Amino acid sequence: MSKLSLNQLYHLLLKAYGYQNWWPVDKNYHQAKGTDPRDEIIVGAVLTQNTAWKNVEKALENIKKEGELSLRFIREVAQDELARLIRPSGFYKLKAERLKNVASFFDPTDMVERVSREELLSLRGVGKETADAILLYAGNRLTFVVDAYTRRLFKRLYNIDESYDYIKSLIEENIPRELTLYKEFHALIDYHAKVYCRSTPRCGECFLNPFCINAVPSS
Repeated sequence: MSKLSLNQLYHLLLKAYGYQNWWPVDKNYHQAKGTDPRDEIIVGAVLTQNTAWKNVEKALENIKKEGELSLRFIREVAQDELARLIRPSGFYKLKAERLKNVASFFDPTDMVERVSREELLSLRGVGKETADAILLYAGNRLTFVVDAYTRRLFKRLYNIDESYDYIKSLIEENIPRELTLYKEFHALIDYHAKVYCRSTPRCGECFLNPFCINAVPSS
């Protein structure tokens, strides 16, 4: 394993990129509409499955323009209409069904403060990453989110290619149990993976290169 501890990794990423303040929500919109910002997080967590965030943003904009970005609207709108609005996110018919299930479950939204991870995972279409994203960002619960970017970085930096639960436990056992740190570390990993640790990595330009077990040699 790399000699770079997870705490050191976090601080290197934070120094390079600054606070990300993730999950992004349109606070002005919710203030004007009287809607709950947590609803946007929950909806976004479902929409981001198997797609890039830029596609999620397009779907969210459609909902805001033609409906209302709230779980109430998701519950009330016809499923076919919802599928049309979220089409940019891909797998839109399936995601419309999943959003309906999730919106019906979170009635009221305050349930996110007390729902268990196991209850969330019992919902059709809610996997571990989606459940943890909802709990961490909407519920302010201490649970780390492991996504494809995390897996990629850990495979290259630490030569760790294990299960979701293994990586989640490894991170949670080796960083302070602080809500802001959990949120920022996840967001910073994603940002770094988009900039340097891409599918085709930019190892020669990456400041983590000296610590990386599987760095690609510069040509």
